[in-house]
Amino acid sequence: MSSAPEDRTAVSGRDRDQEGRARNARPRDGLGRPLPYGESGVARQPEGVVRRPEESVAEAQALLDAGKPFHAHEVFEDAWKSGPEEERGLWRGLAQLAVGLTHAARGNFTGGVRLLRRGAGAVEEWAAVGPRSQPYGMNLAGVVTWARELAAEVEREAVAVDAGARAPRLSRRIDDG
Repeated sequence: MSSAPEDRTAVSGRDRDQEGRARNARPRDGLGRPLPYGESGVARQPEGVVRRPEESVAEAQALLDAGKPFHAHEVFEDAWKSGPEEERGLWRGLAQLAVGLTHAARGNFTGGVRLLRRGAGAVEEWAAVGPRSQPYGMNLAGVVTWARELAAEVEREAVAVDAGARAPRLSRRIDDG
């Protein structure tokens, strides 16, 4: 049997891209959950986009505020994969926080708590090396505090959170004082 992408598609019955990599074409809701084929979902976040770090922060914040942490995770993942090696821990940690919020909003409390804490630890660890507390205008101490407080609440209450209402503030606003 050939290993050509079209052969794998026929054998597996799964959605594949031109190179044969798995690509689920099902529509998704705002929290990234797959919907049945034929239903209208939320537009997907394009993958592999190279942005300036400030653009990544702004776009991720807009998605978080809109209650789309799954999509914000994709923005952070692009920054993690395309950015400089020394920043990968930061972007990976922020992606974990967005996925943690996604799970907490979906009602997966164990996964949400775990990823919020893991992401908070990763961001805190990255910020501890040199003067890195506010890269690209982000308030990392505030983000870490947000994540730990939300993790404790989700663990204690075991109730799904409203992702948009509970979105972190990545950077200080002028009115934040």
